[in-house]
Amino acid sequence: MISALLAQTTQQLGGPIPWLPPSASTIANEVDWLMEAITWLTVFFTVLILGLMVYFVIKYRHTPGRKPEATVGHSTVLELTWTIIPTIIVVVIFFYGFRGYLNMIVVPPNTYEITAKGYMWGWAFTYPNGHTSPNLHVPAGVPVRIVLTSDDVIHALYIPALRLQKMNMPGRYNRIWFETKFVGDPLTPTADGKPYTEQHMIYCNMYCGTKHSEMLAQLIVHRPEDFLKWLEEDSDVGKQIRDGKITPLQHGMNIYGQRGCAQCHSIDGTKGTGPTWKDAFGHEGVFTTGEKYLQDENYIRESILYPDKHVVAGYGNVMPSYRGQLKDVDIDAVIVYMKSLSKYWTGGDPTLGFKLPEPPAAPK
Repeated sequence: MISALLAQTTQQLGGPIPWLPPSASTIANEVDWLMEAITWLTVFFTVLILGLMVYFVIKYRHTPGRKPEATVGHSTVLELTWTIIPTIIVVVIFFYGFRGYLNMIVVPPNTYEITAKGYMWGWAFTYPNGHTSPNLHVPAGVPVRIVLTSDDVIHALYIPALRLQKMNMPGRYNRIWFETKFVGDPLTPTADGKPYTEQHMIYCNMYCGTKHSEMLAQLIVHRPEDFLKWLEEDSDVGKQIRDGKITPLQHGMNIYGQRGCAQCHSIDGTKGTGPTWKDAFGHEGVFTTGEKYLQDENYIRESILYPDKHVVAGYGNVMPSYRGQLKDVDIDAVIVYMKSLSKYWTGGDPTLGFKLPEPPAAPK
């Protein structure tokens, strides 16, 4: 994570510690102030102690002809000094640290709640209306409560710009809250004319497997009114498809990459934790019971919603259910994507649905 922080040095906009990213939350300045105080205290006492050591080494070095001198056996004033002063410093650090800790764990009323689920190797952020996004979108100036959980192993949601980190534990829930603020001026016109936003990196700060370093996401801070518009538009995938902003194939590819499908199902024929999607649609297979099946639309839908009903031979019963997580339009998009990957699909281009017949040739 040190490299991640150093990589954002160029984004620094005048924070108290030059190697930290911009402070983008209401608690960040308090964390930075305490860290800066501890850093300078450490520098001061390091220089003082090392300086005195060098001075005493030079002053009392051995010289020829010099006889040993009597040493001081005890000094009450000196012992009280190096006991009382560090104690006062520790108490002050504890007071401000504990006060900041309470500010970070005591959730204010009327917070906006988002669920953050970690999985190998990605993030799924679910909003109150049930919409799920691979990136965390939040409104600036609004307290946000994050409920953290995990689908598999221990992860850790780490947002350096907010100075926040919390574990994602499988089988239980953790909670954090924050209130974001803009680093720049939200009234500044954007070059592309789109609503003003600010982006900050999200990392997993707990080693979770071979692709741990690729478990990245973006924190995207909106103006409150723009956030509501984004949530409404991004939630209605059907409208985006109808308006031509995205195709069913593109949506299916997005689900494959963003909802954990890619971690178990390859698209190039290699065997993974689950069966490959290459040439899967229209292909016959065998369940662990010996029963044969055909991978058609009904089978894919049933596998997504009720994965433990039938298990393919040679694989374990490890796939999670997506009931309540994927809508019909999402499942339909996955089916379109699987058709596009299969040589057994003979129904034409699944991204178009059908092709208009060629017009008759003009008479000569």
